[in-house]
Amino acid sequence: MQTATLTPYFVADGDQFVPNEIAQGGWGPTLGGQVVGGLLARSIDAQRVDADLIPVRLTVDMLRRVATEPVQVRAEVLRVGGRMQSMAATMTQHGEVVARASALCLRRGEQPGEQAWSTPIEMPPLPREPAEFDNAIPMFVKAYGRDPGIKGGMEWQHDGPRYAWVREVRELIAGEPNSPFVQAALAVDVTASMTGFTTSGLGFINADYTLTLCRLPEGPYIGMAALTHYSAAGLATGTASLFDAQGPIGTGVTTAIANPHFGARSFVRSAGSK
Repeated sequence: MQTATLTPYFVADGDQFVPNEIAQGGWGPTLGGQVVGGLLARSIDAQRVDADLIPVRLTVDMLRRVATEPVQVRAEVLRVGGRMQSMAATMTQHGEVVARASALCLRRGEQPGEQAWSTPIEMPPLPREPAEFDNAIPMFVKAYGRDPGIKGGMEWQHDGPRYAWVREVRELIAGEPNSPFVQAALAVDVTASMTGFTTSGLGFINADYTLTLCRLPEGPYIGMAALTHYSAAGLATGTASLFDAQGPIGTGVTTAIANPHFGARSFVRSAGSK
C-alpha cells in the first residue's frame, strides 16, 4: 500500500521543520509526543558513525508543550568508543528548549549460546489493513484487549491485558522515508496510552518515554503488549514489550501524571485506532 501520498508530519524549510496539521496531538494545539520523539530520533540517527552501532536506548524528555509551529532540532555526539556511541539532541521553538533526548548505541557482536529467561508473551496476529489509510488520522493503530462483544469505548478501557499493532502510514519529513529507528521512536509513544488507560478512560498524560532496542525493527508493523501500570498519588509508570513480525525487539517505558478530564474519544481520534 502506498503511503507517500499521505500528508507528512513536517516539511523541511532551511534549518527548521514546519508541521502540518496532522502533527498535532490529542492534547490541544500542540505537537504530538510521537512526532517530537521522531524528530529527535531522526537527528540522532543521522549522527551514527557506523551502521553496526545499533541505537539501543532513546529517552525523550518533553519539557513543555510544543506549539504546532516550526521547530529546530540539533544533535551532537557526546562520546564514541570501540563498542559504543553516546548522543544527545535538543528541540527548540522561538529560542526556547522544548524537548530533548539522549541516546546510546552499542556495537553488534557474537550472540551468546545460552538461553536467557523472559516473560512469555503471545501477540495477536497482524491486522488486516484497510483498503486505504485515513489521511485525517496520524497513524494506524489496531488495538486489542477488551472482549469484542462489548460495545462502546476503547479496546484498552478494561481491567485486563492490552495489545496493539502500530503502523506509521506517513513520512515524518516530506520526501524522506522513515528509518527503522525513527519508525520505532514514533510508535513507542503509544506505551503511555496503552498502559495509562483505566476502566473509565485515559487517566494519565506522559511526561517522558524511553525506547530500548536489542535490534532495529523489520517491516512496517511494530507490536506492543502492555506489561505493567503502577500509580500512586496521581503519578504513574508503565512498561510495554515491543515486537515486529519476526519477534521481540525491545521495550517502552513511560512516566505520567494524572489527567482525569481527558477521555477515550479524543485518544481514538488522535491515535487512529478506528
